[in-house]
Amino acid sequence: MSEQWQQRRSGPSTQRPGDRRTPWQRDRARVLHSAAFRRLQSKTQIMNVGENDFYRTRLTHSLEAAQIGTSLINQLEHVSSAQEQALLPDLNLMETLCLAHDIGHPPFGHGGEVALNYKMLASGGFEGNGQTFRIVGKLEAYHSEHGMDLTRRTLLGLLKYPVLMPNLDAIATPTDAASLAHWKPAKALFACDADLLNWVLAPLSADDRQLFQSVETFDVSPWQRSLYKSFDASLMELADDIAYGVHDLEDAVVTGTLSATQWHAHLDSVVGELDGPLSELMQRLGTQLFSNEHSTRKDAIGALVNIFVTAVTIAEVLPDAKEPLIRYNATLPEAERFLLDSLKAVVFEHVINQPSIQQLRYRSQTMLLNLFSAFHNEPMRLLPHNTRSRWQMAHDQSGHHAADRVLCDYIAGMTDDYAERMYRNLFVI
Repeated sequence: MSEQWQQRRSGPSTQRPGDRRTPWQRDRARVLHSAAFRRLQSKTQIMNVGENDFYRTRLTHSLEAAQIGTSLINQLEHVSSAQEQALLPDLNLMETLCLAHDIGHPPFGHGGEVALNYKMLASGGFEGNGQTFRIVGKLEAYHSEHGMDLTRRTLLGLLKYPVLMPNLDAIATPTDAASLAHWKPAKALFACDADLLNWVLAPLSADDRQLFQSVETFDVSPWQRSLYKSFDASLMELADDIAYGVHDLEDAVVTGTLSATQWHAHLDSVVGELDGPLSELMQRLGTQLFSNEHSTRKDAIGALVNIFVTAVTIAEVLPDAKEPLIRYNATLPEAERFLLDSLKAVVFEHVINQPSIQQLRYRSQTMLLNLFSAFHNEPMRLLPHNTRSRWQMAHDQSGHHAADRVLCDYIAGMTDDYAERMYRNLFVI
């Protein structure tokens, strides 16, 4: 891999003589030792933190995704051509991407993400993956200007959506939050981080960059969806999908949120569409998944993960691109992708979409909306000293939109527990 993909924005370091770690090992260490990573232990994955000590948090989800990501690399090392193997990320790099992929998510999961986006519509929007990019590239305290100061290839691998947020001024700012579901964020980076995106994509030719940043637009302006991601990002996203579709499914089964009857009602038709061996395997695993024997269920979960890991392949998604890191993606064959999407749909329908979970989400969103309003209205009175100083500097230098971004950074960085305590401090008598 060319040297430019190993570069850091701060340039070469002279502070660590004798350090024999690879750039990817150093990136992994910076993520592991960051405050943003530690906060994942108290952030919701699906079911609220503290509801049950079995539930996965963002931290345990990220650890599982990292394990699956390295399994994908091990698999591809045995089934890929020599040219494809040369493209594979180092195991430390793969772990870094999976460990860091969720650190930008705010408290209370995607519900919190929607609430912050609603509040930030007039100031550039909010999106969890965009916040991840912002944390690793600017906010984390490892470097005074460049966040964790990760390598260019690592930053490229964290870009699930390598485009900037569309112009949100085209949206009429809503007057109330009654229909928050309509304010899901556009999948993009924040315009205020364009300088960092430009640095990451600098090695690409103008033609490659134009291809890589292609978007699909929708009838409802200004929403858009980026069409491509890098090879490393495709591996990270696949590991994330498998962890979500299989391990979060385990939470639902163990806690009784998903019953065997619901499983069969949703999956029997899916299994019937699969080819013979895969269909027969899924029938057996569907039975084992609801076994009273813990070891039997765990074996079924492992077998489900194995289905997807052993099916991974490398495909050419941008044949006209010169840069191999954007020309290729990791993919699943049609049948396995259909099955994984179906498992994710089960988790959504029978866990996320349940009234009890949605009621908690509504409560959590209301807390974040009120917290943002309080800090926005009384920043110099209510913000902690460090955040107050950053707010004042941003306001004086760049105006109220930049100041709102500081508020958003502060609230997005909260754990679920911290946000609850802050809400009680401000609003509960």
